[in-house]
Amino acid sequence: MWVILGFGFSSGLPLLLTKDTLQAWMTKDGIDIETVVWFSLVSLPYSLKFLWAPVVDRFVPPFLGRRRGWILVVQLLMMGSIGVMSRLSPARDLQLLAVMGVVVAFLSATQDIVVDAYRADILEPPEAGAGAGMAVLGYRIALLTTGSLAFVLADHWGWGGVYLLMAGFMALALIPTFWGSNPAHNQAPASLTEAVWLPLQEFFSRLCLKTGLLILLFILLYRLADSLVAVVATPFLLSLQFSQTDLGAIRGGVGLVATLVGTLAGGAILNYIGINRSLWIFGILQALSNLFYWLLAIVGGNFTLMVITVNVENFCTGMGTAAFVGFLITLCNPRFSATQYALLSSLVALSRDVVVAPSGELVQMMGWANFFLLSIGSALPGLCLLPWFAPWSGDRTRT
Repeated sequence: MWVILGFGFSSGLPLLLTKDTLQAWMTKDGIDIETVVWFSLVSLPYSLKFLWAPVVDRFVPPFLGRRRGWILVVQLLMMGSIGVMSRLSPARDLQLLAVMGVVVAFLSATQDIVVDAYRADILEPPEAGAGAGMAVLGYRIALLTTGSLAFVLADHWGWGGVYLLMAGFMALALIPTFWGSNPAHNQAPASLTEAVWLPLQEFFSRLCLKTGLLILLFILLYRLADSLVAVVATPFLLSLQFSQTDLGAIRGGVGLVATLVGTLAGGAILNYIGINRSLWIFGILQALSNLFYWLLAIVGGNFTLMVITVNVENFCTGMGTAAFVGFLITLCNPRFSATQYALLSSLVALSRDVVVAPSGELVQMMGWANFFLLSIGSALPGLCLLPWFAPWSGDRTRT
């Protein structure tokens, strides 16, 4: 569990450096809202990682084993790439910054492939809830580092210095890589063709084609309401004249603590009521939490309401994430975990980074308040799919 916590930290550390943190840097450098939101496409590798996941599944590095060897290589490359980003400026080097953002996102997505596979390999079904909670906890601690600490330090050091510091923090991610053990009974596919075809064949033969396709559609839609808010939250709060320090202390600090509490609460509740009911309850709460952003858009720059909004949204997001990660783990066969989990999580990233890319234009057309109402309604299609494969009266375990 401690290694899973550490790998969660390693996975979470690069994410905001190509998303919210980068958006804040661009906003402060005077980049317009449309360009800032379209920069979410820098994270496209997270949506496409299933394309090279079979390579990671098939080939085994000559050191540290099938999973940890890949993690070590990627972590070292990420340290260097984030260091290069620290030397750039959005106002001066926007195109090069986009290229380096894609590089960091590619390396981060590759690390996610292996970390997710490691977690799916090593956790037994009764450990899925606790393991999901620990993974999300480590992930959110990393977001606390690249969110709260980065935003606060940016007002004093500038963003270049902050990114250089974050490159240094990647060294901490090496600890669980060397400390962890290799999963038992973890045989690589015999060929690259087998690594590509057999995971898909096994997934759909186990679940049947119709159920499998419905699950993939559900994964794409389940967190759409949360993703629509997440991609615009930083520019929205900055437009209300909250400072970077406010965002670092509240959204990056207190809000992420609320996420940690929500994640731990979600993991505990999941173990008590099961994954199916957790998906229903937490999905509804996740969507309804966007009402507070709608209210903040109407009221304006009220600091107290902003604190409440951020905490409610993050707490509900934490619970929803714990249930969602637990659900994804149950869908994977350990032999093909890298490819299968990469396919599933790529759909999550597709919703988070690509589907929401036009949000800036929607905000310009509709205004902030109407946009947040739209985000709540976007949760309904995903929730309507639950009865087909996650009925309230049943529960899901890995098969």
